[in-house]
Amino acid sequence: MPRRSWLFTPATMPERFERAAATGADVLILDLEDAVAPDRKDEARRIALDFLAQPNAWTHTARALRVNSPTTSYGLEDLLALIHSGTKPDAVIIPKTDSPEIVRLIDGHLGGVPLVPLIESARGVENAAAIAASSPHVEALFFGAADLAADLGATVGWEPLLAARSRVVTAAAMARVGVIDSPFFDLRDAEGLADEAKRAVALGFTAKAAIHPNQVAPINAALTPTPEAVAEARLILAENAKGVGVVNGRMIDEAMARKARRILAAAGES
Repeated sequence: MPRRSWLFTPATMPERFERAAATGADVLILDLEDAVAPDRKDEARRIALDFLAQPNAWTHTARALRVNSPTTSYGLEDLLALIHSGTKPDAVIIPKTDSPEIVRLIDGHLGGVPLVPLIESARGVENAAAIAASSPHVEALFFGAADLAADLGATVGWEPLLAARSRVVTAAAMARVGVIDSPFFDLRDAEGLADEAKRAVALGFTAKAAIHPNQVAPINAALTPTPEAVAEARLILAENAKGVGVVNGRMIDEAMARKARRILAAAGES
């Protein structure tokens, strides 16, 4: 299943869950962290776990849970409640992931639930490769621009955070896991969102997060290979199987074949 777009929805707003899934988002993130005020954490946890205990009625939309940081009491309560509930979300997003040890600790208690460490600090970027390789249940790394920019004293923008983004993409590639780009935060700037999504794809991101339903369609469009790209990928693989070949005037080698396989996988072809 392609997982191009990950849409955040506050867990305190169950009336939005169905509308969020109807946007075409590949993953619905039930957020227990930043979108929930401290005095509503218990309520959000209860709503999210009750919802996850129900069968998923949306075959096209996976359901992820962003818990609070496991270094806080809220995060510990989230994880304990999840363990005791017996529910298994399609992924658990671990915020403020700074080290591989925290991933291994959580993995040991969740029994094989796919994990998505959120890399949003200088220490997290430094340890990104170790975090990505910390467990076979790490499904993807998630790049967090806002918190990282605050940690670095940088501006939340593409150029100031490009070096950090590149390190997270490289860490994910080394571990052969997915990599999700940060949301684009200006809800009024549709052109800026489209441009940043294209840049993310060009850099190697396999998905991008959204914070508003209107952002899902542009993200899906940017992460979906065009029919022309798919057709060329098929030709590349066909020629590569014969040995040395030429497609559209370019010599074909195994590196191009690897890229072609990624394009076909992103298009939903094996």
